Amino acid sequence: MAISRKSDDMDRRPDPDALLEVASREDKKNTRGRLRVFFGAAPGVGKTYAMLTEGYTQQAEGRDVLAGVVETHGRGETEALLAGLEVLPRARVDYKGHELTEFDLDAALARQPALILIDELAHTNAPGSRHEKRWQDVLELLDHNIDVYTTMNVQHVESISDVVAQITGIIVRETVPDSLLEQAYELMLVDLPPEDLLKRLREGKVYMPQQAEKAAQNFFRTGNLIALRELALRVVADRVNTEVCVYRQGQAIETTWPTSGRLLVCVGPSPTSARLVRAVKRMAASQHAQWIAAYVESQPLAPSDPRRNQVVQNLRLAEQLGAEVVTLSGRNVAEEIITLARIKNVSSIIIGKPERPKFWDALTGSPVDQLIRKSGEIDVQVIRGDEGDRPRPQAARKIYAPVDWRSYGQSILAVAVASIVCFAMYPYFELANLIMVYLLSTMFIASRKGQGPAILSSALGVFCFDVFFVPPRFSLAVSDTQYLFTFATMFVVAVVISRLAAHIRQQASTAREREARAQVTLALSRQLAGTRGTERLLGIALEHISLLFVCRTMAFLPDEEGHLREHIGDPNTFGITSKGEGVAQWVFANGHVAGLGTQTLPTSGALYVPLVGLKGTVGVLGLRPLTPGALFSPEQLRLIETLARQVALALEVERLETESLHAQMEAETERLKTSLLSSVTHDLQTPLAAIMGSADSLVQVGDTLEPKLRRSLASNIFDEAERLSRLISNLLRMTKLESGTLKPNLQLQSLEEPLGAALNLIEKNLAGRRVEMSLPSDLPMLELDGVLMEQLFLNLLENAAKYTPVSSSVTIEARHQGKEVELSVGDRGSGLKTEDLDKVFDLFYQGETGPEARSARKGYGIGLAICRAIAQVHGGRIWAENREGGGALFRMALPVPDNRRRETLRDAAEANLQNAETKEESL
Repeated sequence: MAISRKSDDMDRRPDPDALLEVASREDKKNTRGRLRVFFGAAPGVGKTYAMLTEGYTQQAEGRDVLAGVVETHGRGETEALLAGLEVLPRARVDYKGHELTEFDLDAALARQPALILIDELAHTNAPGSRHEKRWQDVLELLDHNIDVYTTMNVQHVESISDVVAQITGIIVRETVPDSLLEQAYELMLVDLPPEDLLKRLREGKVYMPQQAEKAAQNFFRTGNLIALRELALRVVADRVNTEVCVYRQGQAIETTWPTSGRLLVCVGPSPTSARLVRAVKRMAASQHAQWIAAYVESQPLAPSDPRRNQVVQNLRLAEQLGAEVVTLSGRNVAEEIITLARIKNVSSIIIGKPERPKFWDALTGSPVDQLIRKSGEIDVQVIRGDEGDRPRPQAARKIYAPVDWRSYGQSILAVAVASIVCFAMYPYFELANLIMVYLLSTMFIASRKGQGPAILSSALGVFCFDVFFVPPRFSLAVSDTQYLFTFATMFVVAVVISRLAAHIRQQASTAREREARAQVTLALSRQLAGTRGTERLLGIALEHISLLFVCRTMAFLPDEEGHLREHIGDPNTFGITSKGEGVAQWVFANGHVAGLGTQTLPTSGALYVPLVGLKGTVGVLGLRPLTPGALFSPEQLRLIETLARQVALALEVERLETESLHAQMEAETERLKTSLLSSVTHDLQTPLAAIMGSADSLVQVGDTLEPKLRRSLASNIFDEAERLSRLISNLLRMTKLESGTLKPNLQLQSLEEPLGAALNLIEKNLAGRRVEMSLPSDLPMLELDGVLMEQLFLNLLENAAKYTPVSSSVTIEARHQGKEVELSVGDRGSGLKTEDLDKVFDLFYQGETGPEARSARKGYGIGLAICRAIAQVHGGRIWAENREGGGALFRMALPVPDNRRRETLRDAAEANLQNAETKEESL
């Protein structure tokens, strides 16, 4: 029994996944503003009064409360409550010469209250406002972590608006999506019996007396109020039921979980599909069931076809109401729906009543009948498809594709060829074999030219067979009535073959389109993975997306302040405007899709999608269809958002790599700084210590020392001071070269001048070593800065002297090769390691030295870095090699100026010389 009780206790433990879901929901509430809706059955039940009373209570408890927009309708008690709250001034909007007042969303966001009161949630904003509906303003407030109290009536709920219209006879144009009510943390019912509400109406507490009398005869009839009250109670009851289910799920209460069904509604281009969608939403909510909205594309619709936009709007309505939207392709609507229903485990299929004539259903078959016959264990519900008292929208003019007369001409030609073949076969074959020839021509045309030319081929085939081959020949008369059955069968078979061939052709076309879409998506993924650079990444993404969705594209990137300044793409081709830039900026700030086909700024003419990365929005992607007014389907929109996330991820990887590179550069900079301080500190202290030691000896005992020893100490002071001066000069020169502040004084001169000056200065260091020079006499003049080039040779020769054994040779060679003069300085030391050949020119880099250099004083790692900087300043290059037979070889290539450049330099030198002579004469 103990084991049983333990098992029961374990079964009663809360489900970890359920607890995680509840915790996630609570976390969302903590990071986002909370919405409380004061819900009523009709105007005048006291929603605004209840909202203001609760707002006043919150203010008394110390919360920052702001009345954003409150409609008092002249009610004294409501105005009295409002007087105790801070009221936000309304924004003024100019519309067709009239000044309208609306809720000021920007001012509310800037004010950032803890709680804001927003009356009439379903209100439609004035044209030109940021959002079309006030409930969209509320969503943005919630995204900015501002709590909102608001009011609405039951007739404004999207999923039951058509039911309200059927009860009251009044069509409600302003609706609020059910998904917004599902986000509210509390739905507070403000209820009033119909008798009390009518009494308030007669007393003038709802409308003015004239309006009240008219309202009592229409909307405020007792029957209407009772029905609306029941609807309001049901909406609130469903909400409470949902909260109870969430509580049971979190607490693992021991109750039997009912298996909820799954509903499937068939959506099409008909305006009545919206009624089906709303009805199924109500059914799904009452049954706590999931539901799917499916559209079967039996034939492709052109982007300019009005039916396509109607389908998109119906599917978007279903998506807004919480449905899973699926788009299928297939010739047989019933088969596609049944297949989807079995895959998704659907319990009930809902379809509208057919509007086609009965004779057409008898000829081509009714999808409703096919669904009922093939559904098996799945229930099928047929709902009335008309709109009741709703005015039917005017049917959009159908756009027909241009007729391909060439295909029909080829159909006639194919029948002619078949007739010629039949004339050749006629003496030898039966008439039944000739029929096969005409059927082959029909099948050939159907497989390549479509159904229309194939039907023409069928009709012409029957006609030619009758005239040319059925007795009596060459007339329409038929001697045997049995041939009439043959003609009919031949025509029907030909038409069936043509339809089947056209069906196969359409399926092949659909498969090719899907394959092309998959290939474009795969190519985008591969190219994004192998590309670096923000502009290149976005260029590749824009190219593939524009090809995939047949649209113009542009990407917007933010600057350091978060403003979208940089555009990737052609603004003129995309058609960017200041309004479009404003929409893109809003999308970047809020991270939501906006623009064409959405409920946020839908008149912008383009769709703007945020590029959301791991750390927020990194940019905005704009898409403008090539066909004006064409909308993106929900399936396309989901694919666009998927690709946008993929592009954002690639940009995030690029950003992380850039940050990693910057971090490495900063670390390397810190390492160089540390190395510089360590090296300079040590190298400054060494000569300073020698100078101070020699100077101290001279000061203390200089008078008692022999003259030779005194000269030795003084010479040591001079040498160390010279070494210290050279170190500081090299550091300063290197700093100027790398910063670009040192501009070379280029003059036309021979290479021997700076080389000879350097040899004179380094003669002492080269003592005991042979210097072998090979300089051709026909070397061209070069553009050189004599001082800098002398320093370069001095550093190279000093380096050679340091690592070359005594009694060995140092070689200096030069040669003219094409447009360059190449000079080399070689030694016979231990050479360089292979991995050091490129590093020896790095600042402060000191490679391993051979035995002959260990006894010499170690260098600072500056000299060769200065050589590379000087060579680059002269437009040349320098590199290191290992010599055959041992030793290192440093090569440098300098450009040879052309004749025109040489003449320019010569003229400049002569002008400088004349100026110098003039100054000398004046002195």
